[in-house]
Amino acid sequence: MSASMSILTAELRLLLRSGRNLLALILLLLLSSAAVWAGIAEIQNQRATIERVAAEQARDLAAVEKANAGPEGEAGYNAYYAFMLTQDPPPPLSFAAIGQRDLQPYVLRVRVLGLQAQLYDSETYNPELALPGVFDWAFVLIYLMPLVIIALGHDLVTGERETGRLRLLLSLPGGGLWRRRVGLRYAAVLIALGLPLVVGGLVMAAPATGITIMLLTAALYAAFWFGLNMLIGGRLRTSSTAAAVMIGCWIVLTLILPTLANAAIARGVPVAKGIDLTLAQREIVHSGWDIPKEQTFERFLAGHPEWRGKEEFEGRFHWKWYYAMHQVGDEAVAEHVAAYRASLAKREDMTRSLGFVLPGVGTMNVLHRLADTDIAGQLAYQDSIAAFHQRLRQFYYPYLFNDRPFTRADFSQIPRYAPRDHAGTLEAGALLALAIIALLALAVGMVQLNRVSGRSRNA
Repeated sequence: MSASMSILTAELRLLLRSGRNLLALILLLLLSSAAVWAGIAEIQNQRATIERVAAEQARDLAAVEKANAGPEGEAGYNAYYAFMLTQDPPPPLSFAAIGQRDLQPYVLRVRVLGLQAQLYDSETYNPELALPGVFDWAFVLIYLMPLVIIALGHDLVTGERETGRLRLLLSLPGGGLWRRRVGLRYAAVLIALGLPLVVGGLVMAAPATGITIMLLTAALYAAFWFGLNMLIGGRLRTSSTAAAVMIGCWIVLTLILPTLANAAIARGVPVAKGIDLTLAQREIVHSGWDIPKEQTFERFLAGHPEWRGKEEFEGRFHWKWYYAMHQVGDEAVAEHVAAYRASLAKREDMTRSLGFVLPGVGTMNVLHRLADTDIAGQLAYQDSIAAFHQRLRQFYYPYLFNDRPFTRADFSQIPRYAPRDHAGTLEAGALLALAIIALLALAVGMVQLNRVSGRSRNA
């Protein structure tokens, strides 16, 4: 064994001989494993839910077909009673970064009635339960890993100084004492954190590229905290003070500043609740019962002139008027919907900008966008529902306005929803900003430790 390997082995034994260090690493390994296991369980639960709803949907659709489709069947009845299933299966990397998937619906049954009244019906999550966030691998990385790094590195210099070994260690032949110690702790943290992620990725058949980028993001985030540890630990005299200051940094950087920034963003960019759009659309539809039908048709035909001349009917009710009323309701709140989505997008942009200066927020942005579990992913699912809903309208309207019977053969032609392609992307800007901050922290921290070495040798 070479001399360098012997020194490295000795440093590793020294690291693991400490009960505190060993406990911290084991705890990180267990937390990371538990988070990956919880993420896999959540994703499997979501998949099982989708399969269960799909089976019920098939039975429900068959019952509607049996009851309403036939030689004299009416398209209006089928359109009203036939709910069509849409689903957003979990992306492959979502087990590690669940993001919004535990808050937003991933299964929704829609029919040809007003879309906005259906999109936000399930927006009933408990904000108190949503506030602490979900326990997944991203949570362990962003909030818990820094605490383990603090435990491993806060007394790297001060501990040796307090025991009187610092000058002796620095007087030994050969250099690179701090690089070895920091490097060993850095590698141990990444192994404890990353090993469960790799195993989880294999179990879930996640793409290797995505897992690699997640590990790279974790490595940069860990580098930032090790750099901060070296900087503060090298400038202070006692271990207790260094630990207190590092805990303070953790509280400020991961809890206080992101919370204050999010509160400022929420105040600066107010966003109405989606359920408000539902209520607004329903109010317009309900008022349609009290106004002349000609008025409703005029508003409808202004945007759909292809049906002009076919709106007449006998009696007090016809499905063509009923569905026209619902579409008018959707179109009446279109500006509100656009404003709602624009506000969400603006909040996303501001949060992305916040990630350029706060490493924890930047790490979260990279992971959630990569896993396609952020607000952008949820809006993409809603867009696919809107496109499918439009196909349903285009399918049923010729039957309604041409007074065509809806036969059993027509029933099989009802459009079916095809799940969207997941579009997780790399937030290159956020990753680059995180890399710059991490490398800067590492460089400054190493400079500080070199100063400590110089002063101790000259003392």
